[in-house]
Amino acid sequence: MAGTDEEAVTTGDDDALYVLTAVLLTPAQFPSVLGDDYPEACAALGLDPVADGYGLVLGQDGDGARWTVVVDDVSLVAVAIASWDCGMEYDLSPDERSMVAALPGWPLAVAVAAPGVPSPHDPAPEDAGQAPLSPPDTTTWGPAQRRLGADEIALRWASWREQIDDGEFVAPGGAASAGATADGGDREDDAPPTGVRRVLAEVRSYVDTPPPLGRVRSSFAPGEARTLRADGPGWSMVARTDDIAFVLLDEKPGEVLPVGRGPELPGLLDALDKMAVRPS
Repeated sequence: MAGTDEEAVTTGDDDALYVLTAVLLTPAQFPSVLGDDYPEACAALGLDPVADGYGLVLGQDGDGARWTVVVDDVSLVAVAIASWDCGMEYDLSPDERSMVAALPGWPLAVAVAAPGVPSPHDPAPEDAGQAPLSPPDTTTWGPAQRRLGADEIALRWASWREQIDDGEFVAPGGAASAGATADGGDREDDAPPTGVRRVLAEVRSYVDTPPPLGRVRSSFAPGEARTLRADGPGWSMVARTDDIAFVLLDEKPGEVLPVGRGPELPGLLDALDKMAVRPS
């Protein structure tokens, strides 16, 4: 997390911004809570989906108001995030020439606040110039919560994987005998996995007809494997190229459906990995 004792960035009216955190908004790395793909995530902030992406700097001004500063210096923001993740201090101070926009509000939930200024609040309408950004509603199951669930599985793959008995998951084209819930509990379900079949069919179509940028992403995994993330209307899939996949559906609140490798999944995952966008 960034320090908040220095004036790192300025908003449009030259008020100092006390930086709280920052995130990347690129085709390969974007807050998935904002959308199923990179263009959709950009649209949530009113930004053009440029190829190189953006860095989002979230902070408060001297009055405590929330602001999101958009910069095009992606490398600078990436270095800052990597430094903070390693527990190192880093003064994120983008050059004003790299600023694309200063947007009122925060598009993501931030659990900390700048010391010595009023509590976080939206800027006054006369200062904001537009409706303030606010985080998507994740209090009830829906697209945002479903994508966050997929994020959690990708982050904690080992703990999710160890809950699954290889004899008790969905094989591509087969029936479901068991699954899991988003809170880690067991689920017994003898109904045919019609939603999973639909997801696998849509994922296969991505190989032949590339979807919007960021719908399929590939990231590091232990060994020589890759972690794959694919999203689409009403669904998310997380997989390891050397293992199984997990599917989450808007129509199945809180449920996580494992998909066995079988004869088809390995080839599908390899094809997806070849066409996926990767962090630079």
